[in-house]
Parts: sequence; C-alpha cells; structure tokens
Amino acid sequence: MFSYIKKLQYPVNIKHCDPAAANIIITQYGGPDGELGASLRYLSQRYSMPIPELKGLLTDIGVEELGHLEMIGTIVHQLTRNLTEKQIEESGFAPYFVDHTLGVYPTSASGFPWSAASMEVKGDTIADLNEDLAAEQKARVTYDNILRLVDDPDVIEPIKFLREREVVHYQRFGDTLPQSCKLFF
Repeated sequence: MFSYIKKLQYPVNIKHCDPAAANIIITQYGGPDGELGASLRYLSQRYSMPIPELKGLLTDIGVEELGHLEMIGTIVHQLTRNLTEKQIEESGFAPYFVDHTLGVYPTSASGFPWSAASMEVKGDTIADLNEDLAAEQKARVTYDNILRLVDDPDVIEPIKFLREREVVHYQRFGDTLPQSCKLFF
C-alpha cells in the first residue's frame, strides 16, 4: 500500500498551448524509454530481488516514476487543452487527435502505443540492475532531446527537473551494483 500525496513533485503550470511539443513529450508517457515502462519495470523487478535494500530502492524509484508519469500527463494535458481546429491541423497533432482526442494516451512520439515489450524484467539481480542503469540513461537522453526541441520556459523547467531525477536514479542504481556483484561473484 502506498500513501498518495495529491501534489506533483515539481509544479507544472503551462500557460500556452503547444500541440507540437505535446507530440514529442508524450513519448516520456508511453514511449520505449518513458515513465510508464520505468515504473512498471522497477515495481516488477522488486519481487525477485533477494537483497532487501535493493528491493526497497526499486520500490522507491518505481513509485517516484509513477509521479513522473503524472507530471508528463499533466504537461501533455496542459499543452493541448483548449486547442483550436487550426492548431490541431497545423501542428501535426491531427493523427493523435483523431485517435485520442485530447486524452493522454501512452504512446511514443513516433505513434507506437506503449507495450510491455519495451521493458525488461529478468529476475537476475545483476542483469536487472544493468538494465535499470541503461534505462535511466536512455530516459535522460530522451529528456535531452526534448529540451533541444522546446522553447517554452514553462515546459523546460519541469522537463529539466525530470531529467535531473533520471541522473539521480542512475547514480543510486550504480551505487548498488558493487554490493550486488559481491553476492554473486
């Protein structure tokens, strides 16, 4: 059981519609390196984790990733609320709009819906931790790419916060790897 605080980790207050930005940011909701896959990866890996401290770490980061999913959903929603038909057509948002209207749907920026095939759970401590390290770096790169393509400070600041958290998660997983290796080698 988790306690839920109805407050985002970092405030999201976007004032201007930007469906083109929403089209790329949605990838961190349901893309191959996004927050949905990360949260489910870590919350699934914890079951077979034999080291209690690592099980706790996976739970903590998995729950935090759910909070990041909520932030990305909020960003996409705020970027697309009150769109005009002209904005939808001119921004390239029409294909998404036709399928999902203004609902926040787990998909990649390229339009592929989220799939569990984009996450890995092996049940082996070393393999899973290496997967987690790689996943955090891939998410960081995705945030770097988003930051190259958006120019609204109201979007940039929460994206920078999320990028920073990927770095912290990478460091926390990296700190556990030597301890884990000692148990198996």
